[in-house]
Amino acid sequence: MNESQIQFSDRKSEIDLYQLQELLNLSAFWAKGRSIEDLGIAIANSEPVISVCLSDRLIGFARATSDGIYRATIWDVVIHPEYQHSGLGSNLVETLLRHPRMKWVERVYLMTTHQQGFYEKIGFETNSTTTMVLHNLANRAFVSATEVQFQESLGG
Repeated sequence: MNESQIQFSDRKSEIDLYQLQELLNLSAFWAKGRSIEDLGIAIANSEPVISVCLSDRLIGFARATSDGIYRATIWDVVIHPEYQHSGLGSNLVETLLRHPRMKWVERVYLMTTHQQGFYEKIGFETNSTTTMVLHNLANRAFVSATEVQFQESLGG
């Protein structure tokens, strides 16, 4: 791997959604089967979004949501299997954390199933006291219709 050819970017417009879908299907059990449309929505509503490319091939991706000062959550950190264990994943997460939208955030959260050791090396700590989840999939169709009505009422 020629590291000088690896490019990190925070430009959402440069992300090939089909390559992202393929990367997630290959490398992320939690994200298999995501639609192109849903990936586009997730990216549009995330800041920052960091992609890692070698030539024109997407080999890494991560995104976050944040209020810019108090809280942020990191999502969908993924590195192509051919490039794992090379330091690229750590570099990706650190690039995300250094982004202007993230660097002053008081507390950054993430969820991981099997990679606690990886994130601990970067400085994350296990936090078992504040994590809760609401599975709202049953309401997805309702929320979409409601959102459309809300957007229309705002003139959007």
